[in-house]
Amino acid sequence: MTVVRRALPEDAAEVLRLRQVMIDSLAEAAGPTGWQTVSLPGLRARLADPDGDFGAFVVDHPERAGALAALVVGTVEYRIGRAGNPLGTLGYVFSVATDPDARRRGYARAGMDALLAWFRERGVRQVHLTASAEAEPLYVSLGFRPKPDPLLELLL
Repeated sequence: MTVVRRALPEDAAEVLRLRQVMIDSLAEAAGPTGWQTVSLPGLRARLADPDGDFGAFVVDHPERAGALAALVVGTVEYRIGRAGNPLGTLGYVFSVATDPDARRRGYARAGMDALLAWFRERGVRQVHLTASAEAEPLYVSLGFRPKPDPLLELLL
């Protein structure tokens, strides 16, 4: 059985390392990592607040002490309510990563199960994510369905 736990402030550097693993898997070449130094204090603060709207769940690496094998992170967001979601709460999964040497062991699934339970505890009934083609079968097996949602983006 895979042991999943909430990430702690002392896990922050490893959380950022695994986030970079995810980012690199989506890009053609490894990206810069200088952003991690700027991100570290804010991430530590969020990890120190177990009652906040930020949920990070990790699996410790079974072969490397102090390292993480997998990471699943999401947030609870508020939107004005509507039919089907009158409270306006929305879960958003934005980072799922498994260390390359720890893949195919069920860690991402176990982390997603923990994150989805966390969302349910907070009254979230709708969860969104963006999936790579490689990861889509996992999410479909958890009940996620594709939506024809045209995303537009503006960088400020």
